[in-house]
Amino acid sequence: MKKIEHIGIAVKDIESSNTLFTSLFGEAHYKIEEVESEGVKTSFFKCGPNKIELLQATTEDSPIAKFIEKKGEGIHHIAFAVEHIETEIERLKAEGFTMIHEKPKKGADNKLIAFLHPKSTNGVLIELCQDIKD
Repeated sequence: MKKIEHIGIAVKDIESSNTLFTSLFGEAHYKIEEVESEGVKTSFFKCGPNKIELLQATTEDSPIAKFIEKKGEGIHHIAFAVEHIETEIERLKAEGFTMIHEKPKKGADNKLIAFLHPKSTNGVLIELCQDIKD
């Protein structure tokens, strides 16, 4: 793993959350994107060298909707940048980690993504991210 790629925060209302985080960081989000396959609308902010991803559910049965129903708004996941996501998935499985996604899938912000199950990471949802090379 190279670095923390971003921190994902589950929110009920992305528009009011964009206003809040714009005030907090002193600058507006740089991208809004919907990921239909995950039932989520995302908004990305830069905070120095770091990124924050706001996530709003677009369907009632999406993972974000379920998360907010169970735990409320707040930190949802920590994402780590990796060079070769498929190699990293295999390495982590060999180390005994449980994957939610056995194969990478297209995510927001031009990334291939895969999640580790929090039951194998002390309750923290971990996302792997690899830049999609055009």
